Amino acid sequence: MLMGEYNYAIDEKGRLNFPAKFRDQMGKEFVVTRWLDDCLVAFPESEWQRITEILKGKSMVKTRDIQRFLFSAAEEAVPDKQGRILLGPALRAHAGLEKEVTVIGVGSYAEIWNTAAWQKKQQSLGSAEIEAAMEELEF
Repeated sequence: MLMGEYNYAIDEKGRLNFPAKFRDQMGKEFVVTRWLDDCLVAFPESEWQRITEILKGKSMVKTRDIQRFLFSAAEEAVPDKQGRILLGPALRAHAGLEKEVTVIGVGSYAEIWNTAAWQKKQQSLGSAEIEAAMEELEF
């Protein structure tokens, strides 16, 4: 399970040090693509395949925008010897990644945020909103 929050700086070449605690669980190669809330998402290969199968099992007409959103921007990420992954310019632009980056664990995947955007998002996650979401899920 991917948990925790890690802060890094992205370098001028677009390389991001991916958390060592996550690398073992993500595998030698994983997928990074754009995600909701103007951040990026990193899926282990098994989770990416699961999502692909779900989409294949639905009407192509109904899922075409989701497929366009996820697959057109997807990149394979292979950490180098220092644990860095390269994020292409389109992915960096989508998430506003310029320097300060926060990587968070979200159970079966990780999200990659512009640190200022993550801090703003956290402020919007008040108790009332979380309580309402938990009631919706019948916690």
